[in-house]
Amino acid sequence: MVMAATMRGAELFYLLIISAVVTVVPVARAADIAGAKLQQQIRAADSLGLPHSLTLPRAKRSPYHIIKDCVMVTSEEGQYFHKAADDEAAVCGVYLLTDPDRFVEVHFDYLDVPCQNGGLVSFVDGWELNRQFFPSPEDHPKPLNLRYREFCGQRKVKQVMESSQNAALIQYRIPARAKGFSFTVRFPKNSTPCNILLEGTADVYTLRNYGKHVNCSLTTLYPANVKVLSLSVGLTNSKRDMELETGTIHKCQKRGLPDYVQLGGAEGLDTSHLAVADSICGLDSKPGSTVETIFCGVTTIRLVSSGQFDNAVTVALRQAGEDDIMEASLICGL
Repeated sequence: MVMAATMRGAELFYLLIISAVVTVVPVARAADIAGAKLQQQIRAADSLGLPHSLTLPRAKRSPYHIIKDCVMVTSEEGQYFHKAADDEAAVCGVYLLTDPDRFVEVHFDYLDVPCQNGGLVSFVDGWELNRQFFPSPEDHPKPLNLRYREFCGQRKVKQVMESSQNAALIQYRIPARAKGFSFTVRFPKNSTPCNILLEGTADVYTLRNYGKHVNCSLTTLYPANVKVLSLSVGLTNSKRDMELETGTIHKCQKRGLPDYVQLGGAEGLDTSHLAVADSICGLDSKPGSTVETIFCGVTTIRLVSSGQFDNAVTVALRQAGEDDIMEASLICGL
């Protein structure tokens, strides 16, 4: 667990996130829930005897949720309650994930977490796994130290916390029996989504920079087949017609072009460790012009924008299976 500035209880949380060699064998059930990397975390919790739970996305929703497990992943709105069953000081987390075009909004309704012995609750703008973050620090609009809100004591928390994307995390450490907290989760609309963490295994998505100097990423927690359906990156904002299409230009990053799309993967969430299968740019509206199969624990499509252009890329994603391995563009862990 990483708590901004204080870092209290970090070593306990990292015991939950045991690093593992990325496998190329698809894990369909994990992908349907939250991906193979998170499944590794669940197995790590099992090995330590820590409880965990996963709430299937789009399951029948209930307004009330009792947090009984140390590691919980959920895509449900409503009110969440937790009360410590003993004095053990395990560091735990509730991973919140919603649709790509929504934020995560959290309001703490009740807080009774003693500050003594490192008791703490924090809201994290994004996810943290294996000491890596989604979105990565260089791709997030806020510096890392401002992505945490920390609380302890017995008091009301007036602030309403909102993530910058469709993923957020509640981390907590309560070394006192019968102490706890409750919070309410809502998923308001996001009209300009940039960084997206995916819960599903097959769909079509568009990344845009909306003319801004930002980096946007689309990240899956499983090996994926990526097909580029349309591309408009690194061109002027003037009106275009079909005769001006350049087609897909490859290796744009190596050519020194400022705007490009990286297609790649990694063993963790941090895009600074991204192994890039290709970087593309240009104007190409022809479906299926570029296809990459990424066999890594994390697959990422990353749009890098200088702010000079209104960039957009549309991709079709599906989970990669054993039948796709011979066509793999990139295999991590070898």
